[in-house]
This record gives sequence, C-alpha cells and structure tokens, in this order.
Amino acid sequence: MRIQTLPTTLRRLLVALLAGVGLATAGVMAQAQANKAPQAPATAAVSAAPAGLETEVAQPREVELTYPAEAVVEAVRQATVAAQVQGRVVEVSVDAGARVKQGEPLMRIDAREAGENAAAAQAQLVQAKAHYERTKNLVAQKFMSHSALDQAEANYKAARAAAGASGATVSHANVTAPMTGIVSERHTELGEMATPGKALITVFDPKGMRVIASVPQFKLAEIRKAGKARVEFPESGQWIDATRVEILPSADPRSHTVTARLYLPDNLEGVIPGMAARAHFVAGQGAKLTVPPGAVLRRGEVTAVYVVDDKNNSRLRQVRLGEAVAGGRIEVLAGIKPGDRVALDPVKAGIALKQSAPAKP
Repeated sequence: MRIQTLPTTLRRLLVALLAGVGLATAGVMAQAQANKAPQAPATAAVSAAPAGLETEVAQPREVELTYPAEAVVEAVRQATVAAQVQGRVVEVSVDAGARVKQGEPLMRIDAREAGENAAAAQAQLVQAKAHYERTKNLVAQKFMSHSALDQAEANYKAARAAAGASGATVSHANVTAPMTGIVSERHTELGEMATPGKALITVFDPKGMRVIASVPQFKLAEIRKAGKARVEFPESGQWIDATRVEILPSADPRSHTVTARLYLPDNLEGVIPGMAARAHFVAGQGAKLTVPPGAVLRRGEVTAVYVVDDKNNSRLRQVRLGEAVAGGRIEVLAGIKPGDRVALDPVKAGIALKQSAPAKP
C-alpha cells in the first residue's frame, strides 16, 4: 500500500513546485517590463538645442589653397653694436626693453690707455709740424735740399693722421645707439672687459617686421606666380596679409630650399623678433569644407563638433581635421557633410546636453 502512495505524493509536490516557479518568473518579468517602460524614451544621448545656441550650416567654401611653412619673425632694421676699443665697461645706461634714440649714450668704456696713446700722437704731431716749418725755411734759404723738405712734409702728414686716428679711438669709448628703436638684448654687463669686436648691445626698429621661411624648390614656380602670402600666429590666432613677398635668388645646396621674406605692415602690435609664425603661400583657389576654429572641441587626441539635427537635437560627432586655411578657418576632412548644422559654441552645447540627460537611478 505504501509503495503505491509514494509516487502520488511526489507528483503532487512536483506540481506545486512548478506552479511556484512559474508565478515567480511571471512576477520578475512583469517587474522588468515595468522598470524598462519609463526609460525607453531616454535611450538616445541627444538633447534639444538651447535657445540662443548659434549654428552654422557646413558648406564648401571657395578658399585660397596655400602651402604652409614654419617661419620666424625678425626685424627689418636691426644692429648689434660691438666694442671698437679695449677696456673695462664702467657705465651702463640702458637695459633690454628700453627705448632709445639715435645717438643716445648706451655704455662707456674705460679707455685711459687709448687716451694716453692719443696724447703721445698729439705730441709727435707738434714735433713733426715744427720740424717741417724749420726745414721749409732752410730750403727757402738754400741751406737744405728739396728732398729733405719732402721727407719732413711726409713725416708731418703721417703724424697728423696718427693723431686723428688716436682721437677717434678715444671717442669710441662712448657707445651710442645706431638707430632709434628698442634694446632687444644686452650682451655685456657692468665691469666686464670689452675687446674690439665683442658684442655689447642689440637694437632693433619696431616699425618694420618680416618673417623668414624656407620654401622647397618644387614650390617656387607656384609661389612666384601668385606672389601673395599670409602670416599666421598660432598662439594668438592672428592672421596678417604680407605686404610684400621676397624670394632670395639662391638656394641651400643641402636642403634644396630657398629663403622667403614676408614683410608685415608697419607698427604691428604684439609682434617681436624671434616669435614663431607660420607662412601660408597662396598657390591657387579651391572649394573646401571648413568650420570656425571655435566650433572644434578638443579632448586629448579626440577632435569633435556638435551637430544639430532638424529637431534641434544636438549630438557630439568626431571629425578629422586638415590644415588651417587662409582666414583662420579649419578644413574638415571627415565627420560631417555639407548641410550639417554645426554648433559654434561647443561648450554651451555640451552643458545643455549634460543638463538634459536623465539622472541615473
């Protein structure tokens, strides 16, 4: 009897367990559907564009095709004053950054030794002149020959020239500015020894500046034909049209490049010798898809822009950029297409996107 009832009991227990598992499964699935339903509309990472967010429609623009080359700014008029007499520097009147006028004293060198030499030359001049006058009188009285007079005259002229040279050497002790401009560097300090040829001070004229760039020889024909260039200062984002492009007539035999000089407008503020620049030589015209530099968002190695669709929803899109074109705009090689609306302020678009994102549970 027990052998027959045991299977029945097991069957009842099995049925009860299966029913409980089915109810639990149905409850879990219902709860999952309930939790999933309100989150469905927020699956896309987009946001409505805020009011006042300026956009620009990306379209190919006719721009100047340029050849970029790294360049350095230099002054058109610049001079390094060197010592012309030996002695110790006993007075320094200016320092780097000072504005000076032509002829203004810059330094003074102790040239007492040169002064003594000048005094000796003056004494010899007096003696040579007296000897010449005596010889001249004796020749007139026929007590001496004309050859003696010629020798005395030659000695007198030599002594006069030596005295003049010695006086000029003494005047070189006072170092003056060769032009009106700005002192860019002081090479010698107070108390140092100055020797002939040693650099003392460098002065440049800030009114005229130019940039120096190297151009490969295979680009010379295009650059000479256009005869136009622009200068970019990457740190400030400033673009300046060159007033004149000058190509030197010789090439470097090792690098096969030619030096080009791009002259800048006079009295240009914020441009000083030694600054880094980029010369853009115009080589033709062409259509390129470009964006303003302010619309580009850079995060490490990633460059992207915010694109706004027809429903005023913005999303971040990675782009591949090319070179900067004339005017400061940047060429876009990939990532957007003509007709896309690009947000001009990526920071504002990013803040709006973050504020509109739903909070995580």
